[in-house]
Amino acid sequence: MARRPAHKPRHDKPGKPANDGSGGGTGRSRTEVDFENTALLGALFGQFDANLVQVENRLGVYISARGNTVQIEGPTDQVARARDVLTTMSERVAVGQDLDAGLIESIIAMSNEPTLEGIVDSKQDAPPIMIRTRRKTIAPRSATQIDYMKALARDDIVFALGPAGTGKTYLAVAQAVSQLITGDVQRLILSRPAVEAGEKIGFLPGDMKEKVDPFLRPLYDALFDCMPPEQVERHIESGVIEIAPIAFMRGRTLADAFVILDEAQNTTREQMKMFLTRFGQNSRMVVCGDPRQVDIPGGDRMSGLADAVEKLEGVEGFGTIRFTAKDVVRHPIVGRIVDAYEGTAE
Repeated sequence: MARRPAHKPRHDKPGKPANDGSGGGTGRSRTEVDFENTALLGALFGQFDANLVQVENRLGVYISARGNTVQIEGPTDQVARARDVLTTMSERVAVGQDLDAGLIESIIAMSNEPTLEGIVDSKQDAPPIMIRTRRKTIAPRSATQIDYMKALARDDIVFALGPAGTGKTYLAVAQAVSQLITGDVQRLILSRPAVEAGEKIGFLPGDMKEKVDPFLRPLYDALFDCMPPEQVERHIESGVIEIAPIAFMRGRTLADAFVILDEAQNTTREQMKMFLTRFGQNSRMVVCGDPRQVDIPGGDRMSGLADAVEKLEGVEGFGTIRFTAKDVVRHPIVGRIVDAYEGTAE
């Protein structure tokens, strides 16, 4: 394993503030964390200890690794956070997750949340909150994602509301793939309205599939991330996976299926009612959308998503999860962009 050279604690920078704006404690402390499974240290520390450096820079602490022991020094409250973050990182590695900068950033962001401990904890009686697919094991990256993943496994119909980058569609597709693998459902049906996002793209050549594919590309991307591409294509050809505009749902009953409607804010009230009433035996539905990004032609028509949530929130069998900019799990700058456009940036 490639490692950075050992170096001495930075005593010349006492009380270095955390880069995430949470501040540091008035006192300084030092603690050690021992990791029993040395075979996982390479994945935990990262190449040239890049993962440890990321935690250092974000929390304003100093981390020194010798063998299977990690020493953390810095402001007292930040040392405690860093210890919890490293422990959670090791738990993620132990269950087969690949640590990347985005995942580590999410763990750090959640380190002030009471739900951080136990997200992936083999010592607890309750099973860890995760979704297993052919290609990866997916665990929550924000506190709201924890609630969302519980709702996906529990409720018949789930409304997932919030800005781009919060994992609404991705986690829904992952849950759908997981249930297909286990045989809980027999097919996946992924749909969205064929509405341009504020643009007029004009005439599209080709057959019906070629015309609608550009609108459905985000659903393909999520599928390919959860299943081998050749398996996705085989399931699409056999009809096990169906990807189609919402207009194709009219007149059908969708039984034994996991059904996902993406970009639902661009449905009309009539379309949403039609879609929800397609629900059949042994099925699940997830309706994803951002109520602030409505692109319905005409501009004066009420979004079917907002109307459905208003009518159905609290009804038995329905779950509603609301994401905010703090739940964005793409690059951190995406969250700041969302904040800025929503007028919440400081």
